[in-house]
Amino acid sequence: MRHTEFWSRMDAALGPAYARAWAEQFVIGDLGGRTATEALAAGEPPKQVWAAVWRALGLPASER
Repeated sequence: MRHTEFWSRMDAALGPAYARAWAEQFVIGDLGGRTATEALAAGEPPKQVWAAVWRALGLPASER
């Protein structure tokens, strides 16, 4: 997964107006107590970050 696909999925899940703010503010335990934005900046693969976001949001399996 590329960063563009990650952000596209975030926009679809949360809406384009809220996705970036959520990714910058919501701390996820599965990411080592970091936000999605921090994890991506630290070099975590977007696919792993998306999996953590997916679990945190409780999204349906179809969005995995």
